[in-house]
Amino acid sequence: MFRIISALFLIFSSLLLPVRSSLADQGQAPQAVQLAADAPARHVVVPGDTLWGIAAKFLKDPFRWPEIWGFNRDQIRNPHLIYPGQVVVLDTSSGRPQLKIEAAAEPVDKLEPRIYSTKNRDAIPSIPQKDIEPFLSEPLVVEAHALDQAPRVIAIRGDRVYAGAGDTVYVTGIKTPAELWQVYRPGKALIDPESHETLGYEAVYLGTARVVSAGEPSTVAILSSRQEIGRDDRLVPAVRTGTLHYVPHAPDKPIDGRIISIYDGVGVGGTDSIVALSRGSKDGLEVGDVLAIYSSGALISDRFDGKSKTYRLPDEKNGLLFVFRVFDRVSYALVMNSTRPVSAGDIVRNP
Repeated sequence: MFRIISALFLIFSSLLLPVRSSLADQGQAPQAVQLAADAPARHVVVPGDTLWGIAAKFLKDPFRWPEIWGFNRDQIRNPHLIYPGQVVVLDTSSGRPQLKIEAAAEPVDKLEPRIYSTKNRDAIPSIPQKDIEPFLSEPLVVEAHALDQAPRVIAIRGDRVYAGAGDTVYVTGIKTPAELWQVYRPGKALIDPESHETLGYEAVYLGTARVVSAGEPSTVAILSSRQEIGRDDRLVPAVRTGTLHYVPHAPDKPIDGRIISIYDGVGVGGTDSIVALSRGSKDGLEVGDVLAIYSSGALISDRFDGKSKTYRLPDEKNGLLFVFRVFDRVSYALVMNSTRPVSAGDIVRNP
């Protein structure tokens, strides 16, 4: 009997081992979900809300949102959508926090009739859509010389050096019709700060444009501009993108990478900055993954008792980011919060 029990124990232990190992590898101890200090009992969803914003109202760690809904992996990618006018309710009656949706009862004093109009019934996005809109469409990371054959700006009306919103430019090489074009400039190489390997090339988004008169060259109106547009900048047909609904969650696999750059070429960033990461889908990253940002510990020299010794200070956690665009070897993320400036070379890991 003892041998039978021992054998059963060994089998059961071997089944548990992968689960324990997975949690250890991800740095995710099975700790209870902690509510935010001022978590409300209920929240009425309004236009302008985001999944991240609502999660932060209820949870200390917003990326643990799927756990209190009981989402499986498929539901994280295709969640039950949340709409303005619905009420998110926090239920703690079982001793374990859970969230549920209940329809807004009538009358609801704080809700205006417009919340129920058709145009306001779009499901709320994961993160602020306006912050990432230009970065959701192709291309953003390209192979070397990928833009060489794209239509090219050859002149600006009025013999100006640069164009902006409301200006007219002349473009050669437009051979296919498109309702809307995006303007890009070939950018810098994206280099892994650790391996020094080139992971791709960044195409810098400049603005949007529409063809006014087809020809060779074509007359093109600049509709919007994020940066000044000049000669030799390239046009790419705009790709319509839907609202990002992925639920914020921790990665399935251990991730250990670096911030390659802060978008727009600035030296440092912070909350609401867009950053390029040295990890992509081949490393296990996917849209909706949340990573922690760490500032690398500084090297210091300490001299004591006639001896000199070098120490590396511990890495310090500096905030969270949300991955919204994933390529094979590079990803783009929005910094959701940071306590100090975010810089190229900072570490990103599982939260």
